[in-house]
Order: sequence, then C-alpha cells, then structure tokens
Amino acid sequence: MSYRKEHLFNQEQYENQILNHETQLVNYETSIDFTIPEKEDELKKAFHDILETGVHGFCFSMYEDGQRPGDIISKEQVERRMSKLQPHCKWVRSFSCIEGNEFVPIVAKEMGIKTLVGAWLGNDLEKNELEIEALIQLAKDGLVDIAAVGNEVLYRKDLTEEQLLDYIKRVKDAIPAGIPVGYVDAYYEFTIKPRISEACDVILCNCYPYWEACPFEYSLGHMNSMYYQAMAAGYGKKVIVTETGWPSHGEGLREAIPSEIHSLKYFVNTHVWAKNNNIETFYFSSFDESWKVGPEGEVGAHWGIWDKHEELKW
Repeated sequence: MSYRKEHLFNQEQYENQILNHETQLVNYETSIDFTIPEKEDELKKAFHDILETGVHGFCFSMYEDGQRPGDIISKEQVERRMSKLQPHCKWVRSFSCIEGNEFVPIVAKEMGIKTLVGAWLGNDLEKNELEIEALIQLAKDGLVDIAAVGNEVLYRKDLTEEQLLDYIKRVKDAIPAGIPVGYVDAYYEFTIKPRISEACDVILCNCYPYWEACPFEYSLGHMNSMYYQAMAAGYGKKVIVTETGWPSHGEGLREAIPSEIHSLKYFVNTHVWAKNNNIETFYFSSFDESWKVGPEGEVGAHWGIWDKHEELKW
C-alpha cells in the first residue's frame, strides 16, 4: 500500500460528504459502534474474544526477515504461517500465484479455509502471463473461491484501463462458471473507472484511513464512507473490503499516528463495524513483514496482528 498524497483526509470535506450523501451512506451515529472498552486490559480481552470467535478474513503475509517478493517460498513456510491463522478466520487473501504464493490456496483448502486468490499484475507483461495462467489453473483445480485480477495496478499506473479489462475478461472466460472475478484497488478507483466496476462480478476495495492521513478518532467513520462510496460505484454488486488496518509502529502521516493502542482499537472497531453491518472484510495484515520498510518507510513493517516472529502483539 502506498502513500496517497492526492487523497489526504480533510475533516471539513469528510463532514460535507456525510451530509451530502445520505442516500448512499448509513447513518454515521447509529451504525458505527464506538462503545468498545477504553481500558487497555479490557481492549486486549475484546481482541482475544474476537480472535476466539473468528474474523471474516486475513490478508496472508508471506515473507520472513530477509525475504521479499521475488524470493521462492516453500510450502512448509506457508503451512506454518497458515496454521497460526486457521483457528481465527474463515477466509484468507493471497496476492500472487507464483514463486510459492500458489501454495497459499492449496494449504488454505487443506485447512478448510476459503480463498480470495490474487494474480499480481504490473508492467512486466511476461510475468503477468505467468500470474494469469497460474490463477486460471488454480481456479480449474478448485482452489479459488474468488479470483482477483490485479492489485492497485491502476493506482500505480502500471497498466492501462484497456489492458486490465482484457486480463479480467480473459480470466472470466477461462475459469469455471460460478467463481466471482474482481479487481482490487483503492475504493475511489471504482468511482473514476466505471468500466472496471462494470466488468467485475464483485467490487474488491482497499480502505485505509491511515494512508489518507485521517486522525485516528475519525478513522472508522472515514472507512465507512469509503465503503459506501465503493458501493455506490458498484452497480449494486457485492462490495468486499479487501484491505484495511492501522500500523502499530513507525512514523506518522500528518495527524494519522501509528501506535500499538491505535492498532489494537482499530482491529476491534473494524470487527464490530463489519459484524454489525454484515460487511465482508479482510484485515491487513496477518504478520509484520520487514521488507516493506523499503517501499513504505518504517511504518510499512508494522501492520500485522502477529509480529515478525509470528507472536501475537497483544
């Protein structure tokens, strides 16, 4: 996930959005539960109660210290990490279909977990072919419950809209009927790219108040607004939050401050919000990954519920 400078949080604009889109948004005061415990020990208990009951889904974190995308990851490593998640979620989301990432849906199915499987697309067209063919094969093998064709390629400007539409159509035509096909991007991309929304069976949106410099106290309300903006752009299709989270350490982004308490509260708040509103949500992320310090700064390495040693943070 990248720093979206052009979409920094603006409180006045946010309040106007709530006022001006009442037909698209649920009521801010009544639909979002901010009555979670304030004391840290009570918050930790709520966190463990949620994990015990189980969340909808986690984004799967592949890489240990010293590893990064491009490294080949073993099935054994995926199995070890998946075993940590298995008691606590119904779904897992993967981001690629090659270099060991193909083991994520294989292991998930072995452990009884449903799969949102992503093909990672970029400006390397030869690698894109490997990803698309691998996604199609995994779907034909019965390992894909939802197929995601690309992640934030329009935001990164790695592909044109026409190229992405061609990839989406190719996957839809090739995989077994009944498997929904979508594309993952920031919520606002589905508003400004209506042909992408139309091509998708399901709207897969990333919602990060932190990356829009939203102060923590407004974070859940802002995410709620993001979700309903994607829903308004989605032609009545199901909308799934494919990524949301709050970092526990690192540099702040204007008034968005990473901290363990904010990360803990955001996890609890998100679960309550998603459960109360029957919204399918994949939490980002499962484990801290040190390689993300490069693209995102120090904060990039601290989005997990489990730390880099695979121990729960709370």
